[in-house]
This record gives sequence, C-alpha cells and structure tokens, in this order.
Amino acid sequence: MHMSPSPPAAVPASPEVIEIERALTQITYLSTRARQHDRLMALAGVPLDRAAVALLRQVADSEPLRPGELAARLGVEASHVTRQVQQLQRSGHVTRVLDPHDRRARRVQLTPDGQRAVERIREAGALGMRMALTDWSPEEIGQLAALFDRMVELFLSLSADENQDLDAGPPAPAV
Repeated sequence: MHMSPSPPAAVPASPEVIEIERALTQITYLSTRARQHDRLMALAGVPLDRAAVALLRQVADSEPLRPGELAARLGVEASHVTRQVQQLQRSGHVTRVLDPHDRRARRVQLTPDGQRAVERIREAGALGMRMALTDWSPEEIGQLAALFDRMVELFLSLSADENQDLDAGPPAPAV
C-alpha cells in the first residue's frame, strides 16, 4: 500500500502576521458593509449596488474584457457577470464592443458616463481614506501604499499560481 507523503509541518504564524490578517479582515468587513456602501454611493451620486460597482471598477482597471474574463477576475459565475453587465448597460455605464480577435464575441467597455461614475466613486472612497489617515505623515502614507501594492501583487501571483494548478488537473499518481 502506497501512502502519499504528509504535508510539511505548518510553521506557526508570527503575532505580526496574525495582526495583519486580523486588521485586513476588519477593514474588509467595515468597508463592505451595506450601510457603508450606501453612504459611499450617496456621496458619489452613483445609485449602483455593490456587485455592479465591483464590476464597474474591474472594467475601469483593464482593457475591454469578455464577460467570462471579467467573471474569472472577480471570482464569480459568468451568469452573475452577464446580469451585472445588462444592468450597467441599461444605466448607460458600459457598452459591449466587438472583440478585435473574434468578431463573434463582445467585450465590455466603459462609456463616458461609466468613467465619470468610477471617478466619483474613487473620489468618494479617497475622501473617506483621507479622513481616516488625517494624522499620518505623507511618508507614512507613501510607505503604506507601497506595502499594500507589494502585498496585492503577491496575492495576485499566488492566485494565478493556484489557477494554473487547477488548470493542470490533478497531479499524476506516484509510481
């Protein structure tokens, strides 16, 4: 009987890593609450739900993408993206354009109204961030921004690695 090797012993997280994870969890919770979203949308003057705003931000941060690509980037089902794209089309925030590589396919692109909405949402979010960091020096804010950028890039690369592992299928059986 062949037994697979046991996974390496987990290294306990340092108190600092535990604190970072706790703080990020709390920030995520506080920033994604329905009441907070409603306040942000009122300040921005953009009457969209959270899912529509997430999709709108993703479209703004990339070249025009197919709905399936948007779903993969957002980690949701394609049908969810299709419904959101339809809602954003009706509200005039996005449009579908021909895919230059496949004339049968469509990509999702911001309209000028969509671009203005994203700008207002970002301005409203930045206002809240500026208020929260009012006592921080410009150097501290710069350090925090650089560290967050670095952390996001690492999370994205780990996520890409996990997706590649899933795409490769199950590992070959040991012989």
